[in-house]
Amino acid sequence: MGNRQVVERFAEAISADDFDGQDALIHDDYLLEYPQSGERIRGRANRRAIVEHYPGNPGPPSLGRIIGGDDQFVDGASFPLAFSVVHLVGSGDDFQVSGTMRYPDGVVWHFISLTTLRDGKIWRETIYFAPPFDPPAWRSAYVERDP
Repeated sequence: MGNRQVVERFAEAISADDFDGQDALIHDDYLLEYPQSGERIRGRANRRAIVEHYPGNPGPPSLGRIIGGDDQFVDGASFPLAFSVVHLVGSGDDFQVSGTMRYPDGVVWHFISLTTLRDGKIWRETIYFAPPFDPPAWRSAYVERDP
């Protein structure tokens, strides 16, 4: 199985709430970093505990088809009250996934996940989260607004 397929299967395992399937795709030396909060989650057990105990977890998400080449947009796969993958790009051991995530309170944030594989498994992830914000008024003459 190629590395892109590993990333896709990882997303599918997340969508199925298949914790064993996720764990099987995670490297023994796994590390997840959240730079904005300064947190490091080391190892499968700690990652799994966070996913299983997330407050307000609405239950298993769903995942649509992931399509396109390594540098193309993917289908707007939706995870109700969780993630929507907008773009999956990468080659070799390095992949980037971007999209949106809906929190239990209904607010939609953007995310970017930088994922590195080693030995055909998810080895490192760095995930950035960004809440929506109102643009400054001074830019309004120079920009288009996304509805």
